[in-house]
Amino acid sequence: MEILRTDSSNRDFIYLVGWLDKELAERDGDDHVFYAQFNKIVSIKNVIVVYEGEKPVACGAIKAFDEQSMEVKRMFTLPEYRGKGLASMVLKALETWAKESGYTKCVLETGKRQPEAIALYEKNGYTVTANYGQYIGIENSVCFEKFL
Repeated sequence: MEILRTDSSNRDFIYLVGWLDKELAERDGDDHVFYAQFNKIVSIKNVIVVYEGEKPVACGAIKAFDEQSMEVKRMFTLPEYRGKGLASMVLKALETWAKESGYTKCVLETGKRQPEAIALYEKNGYTVTANYGQYIGIENSVCFEKFL
């Protein structure tokens, strides 16, 4: 597996996010329009794409949230590559990049209808925190944080 640091203009990242959005639309149902407005991929400077050979198989991104924190966004692994540790690999690469950039914490939001994502973040040392920003009061949202 090869890890590439890139940005949101990367065509393989855009391809994987297309799959992610399709899956989330099915899981989120009527809530998808609400979440989609916060998941635009224009001008994200910190993107990770994982390749097996030349095939893009997993991705994730971080963007500045506040002066100390980066927000983890757009985490996805193709279904046939799940269960192989790729999401943890992406997450660790994003955390390393955040630390190198001077940030001390990562935050993120995921949905209660995504138990695999919740398990991934808990397994990687993230703790549930109060919902932040646009997710305050949103019943389906679970927010996490991790000090780096």
